[in-house]
Amino acid sequence: MYSHASESFIKQAREIPEPELQKFYSKLLKLLQGKDFGHETLDSLQRLYLILSVNKYTKLLPPELQKKLLSLLSSPVEQLQVLSSAVLRETLPLSGQELSYNQENIMSPSLFVPEQAESKADLSSLCTLLLRGLEGRPSEGPSPSLMLTLPIINTILTHSPDCLTEDQVTLLSKKLVDWLRYASIVQGGGASSGGFFTGPRSRQPVPIAELDGTVSGDFFTVLCVGQGFTEDQWMNVYSFSMLRHWLLTYHSCDFYPSDDRSEVDGSVVSMVSATSSSSRLLPPKERLREKAFQYCQRLIEQSDRKAHKRTDTELQKACLVEAVCILDCVCVEDASLVYRTFPCIKALFGRLSSDLSFARVLIPIAQFYLNHGEMAAVDCDGVWMLVFGRYPGELFNDPFLAHEFLRFLRLNLDSVQLRVPQYIRSFPNLLKFLAWDSPAVVDDFVDLLPSLVTPGTAVELLHSLLDLPCLTATLVLQLRSVSLPIAEPSGRGVRLQDAFRNPSLRGLFLFLLRGEAGSGDTIDRLSTLHELLAEAADWPRVVHCAQVVPVLLHIYFHRVVEMADEKLLAHLILVMLERSSLLLKIPTYIREIHRVFSCHLLRLCKRRPSLVVDQSHELLEFAGATANVYSKEEIFTHVVWVLGEYLSVSCDSRCSVSLITSCFEALEAVLFEITSSAPSPGNICPAPKVITTLMSALAKLASRSHDLIPRVSLFLSKLRTAARSGSVAWCADEEDLVSVVTRGEELWSLLKAPGVAQSVLTPPAHINAPQWHRDTNVASPLQLRSVLLIMKGTFF
Repeated sequence: MYSHASESFIKQAREIPEPELQKFYSKLLKLLQGKDFGHETLDSLQRLYLILSVNKYTKLLPPELQKKLLSLLSSPVEQLQVLSSAVLRETLPLSGQELSYNQENIMSPSLFVPEQAESKADLSSLCTLLLRGLEGRPSEGPSPSLMLTLPIINTILTHSPDCLTEDQVTLLSKKLVDWLRYASIVQGGGASSGGFFTGPRSRQPVPIAELDGTVSGDFFTVLCVGQGFTEDQWMNVYSFSMLRHWLLTYHSCDFYPSDDRSEVDGSVVSMVSATSSSSRLLPPKERLREKAFQYCQRLIEQSDRKAHKRTDTELQKACLVEAVCILDCVCVEDASLVYRTFPCIKALFGRLSSDLSFARVLIPIAQFYLNHGEMAAVDCDGVWMLVFGRYPGELFNDPFLAHEFLRFLRLNLDSVQLRVPQYIRSFPNLLKFLAWDSPAVVDDFVDLLPSLVTPGTAVELLHSLLDLPCLTATLVLQLRSVSLPIAEPSGRGVRLQDAFRNPSLRGLFLFLLRGEAGSGDTIDRLSTLHELLAEAADWPRVVHCAQVVPVLLHIYFHRVVEMADEKLLAHLILVMLERSSLLLKIPTYIREIHRVFSCHLLRLCKRRPSLVVDQSHELLEFAGATANVYSKEEIFTHVVWVLGEYLSVSCDSRCSVSLITSCFEALEAVLFEITSSAPSPGNICPAPKVITTLMSALAKLASRSHDLIPRVSLFLSKLRTAARSGSVAWCADEEDLVSVVTRGEELWSLLKAPGVAQSVLTPPAHINAPQWHRDTNVASPLQLRSVLLIMKGTFF
């Protein structure tokens, strides 16, 4: 929320009249035509930016004012550059004009305004101007214009990759080769020589150094250090920073198909590159690819040196990530480079695999193995065991690693499923990212979760999702156990921490922290675990995790319905009934899980009605427990409805009269119990929906076994009599009681005519899903067509 003063300024800026705005433009133009720009000019530019930014519609500035603002982009005063750039971003380009780009007003990449270009032609002309400056010979001293050319071109390519011609792509590829491979190997500022009596001091060239302080014996890279840098060394840095973007844009996508390789086979090109120093014979694209390969190999070699500064160590890691990504790009484009690259990547993996601080480098290495491991016929198991095992297990609390790793999985999901057997088995480890920071990664798991659901993992994955808040609490305890001493004064959380360290309870927590699927089961001791973790129910991470579980369960069940057979679906129904009472004690979480179970129990039984007969014993056991009416109202109601709806010969020929009778008796006992006395202390009255669902289920069952009709009729008659005699203990609200009695009278009336009751309460399939509008043997289609013709006015 803005302060009152800020809101007042914004309101004034939005409501400024047009005449006053034009006067302000004229005043600002006069200020900009002067030689010195004082505080008044800066204040006016700030006011102009406020006016333009808070208005809903983009405004068009006067041509002269806009040209002056463009000229300010090259001002030596940084504040004027920033303000003029900000203003130009909020305006429309001048209609019908060609922007007059020049070498002065475009040489600040952070201030470059691509939106000011009216068309692709404008960007193309700007690129032509920039590349023309690269064709000349570099100046002796540093040239800001030349050094900032590549960042500007990179910005333009992000907005419009097709603004360069094929000749321009070839030219820039050649320049990139020169800057990457042939930059100067001496420092920009030489060391002084000579003494006081030897006359003027001379500047001696000083070679560049490595990060460990030794003199560099190879070509210059971004990991070389010195007191100063020459212009071509800066171009080397800029070239490396945009190299991957350039390769992905103009090489991997084959933007401009050419015949460069038509007479030179890829393997021959690779052999010439590897055995000869005359790589200048290669076409521009292949030559850039070869130099990028050499540059990245040099970076990997330099990263093994011990840096003196911590910042340089982080720089090494960042350069390793970029180098491996670039090597992956060139190998995707030229498969013959895979065999030359793999020894280097394999050695790098062996060097970094034991150091957790290089975890971010392992993601691009894993990408390289995924893309090229099969072609090179190398053993990738070591990579996958580390990437899916140790890193998620120990670095689940690293947000950067979580983002990069889950992004890697999403982008390569098909390949990972096909080539990485550890992926499916490691879902307990992957869920640690979700348990630790649910809001940040839930979108990733929405995409990944369906791929983790298989016939072999479905049951364990369902248990894991339901226990996800418990996993969150356990991860917090694990980190605390490392950072806190064993002896701790009494206080909140201490008892739980002691339980985590208790050897007799350690197995419960270790099961939650397991790294692979299929390693043990704690279903018999879940109640003990939930009692221990009850103290953690209000921890923020646990609460956030509990909020995302219902969303993921919906995704899980939608996937299960598509791929599971009847045996697995029957098992899942048992799990839902069992786990409905084995959940971490968070009231809102329990209600949401029961709602999800209820929804998908109906979907499963509607899809496979025979499941009701298969699991009739377990369903009747659940529906026959009166306590479930009060503690699991939502799922209890749906179980009763399923029994009444699908326990029928029309749904499954195995449904016998004895089965219908046993179900009737179980539901009758529950209904009689809850309507014959007040609820026990601590329980509220059962919801009217529960009672009406029980009555409907009994009526449906009785309509299929007419011997049961007198029993239902007698109960409904007593219910009506009890309700008319006054208030009842099992229903506190008068309107609810009226609804229950009305429903009872409707069912009683139906059961007086058993044939009608069976047709209404258990209708045939063609009645449940009518298609009379398509039936040519009835009059409805003719009537519908007649009505349609009348509405169109063409009947007569």
